[in-house]
Amino acid sequence: MIGFLRQWIENRRIIRRRWQEDARRLAAADPVNAYYEAQRRAARSRARGHANEYWHWAKVASEVARIESCAEMDFEVVKAIADQENADRR
Repeated sequence: MIGFLRQWIENRRIIRRRWQEDARRLAAADPVNAYYEAQRRAARSRARGHANEYWHWAKVASEVARIESCAEMDFEVVKAIADQENADRR
């Protein structure tokens, strides 16, 4: 049982590091629009039915919001991004 818990914790750490690294990479490339880019990728993943990738990019977006003070985060823009991704899939 302890071995299972250790493995589960390590797996969670790997997943967390992945979204933190992606957030840092997006923020370094474009600090102002990094949040929108993560939301765009989340919406695209969701529209394609890739639930794991959707959650990953949603967590990346929240991490960008946490680490990047100059990132723009307008909910109307996020809604437009989601609408655009859904329209592209139809």
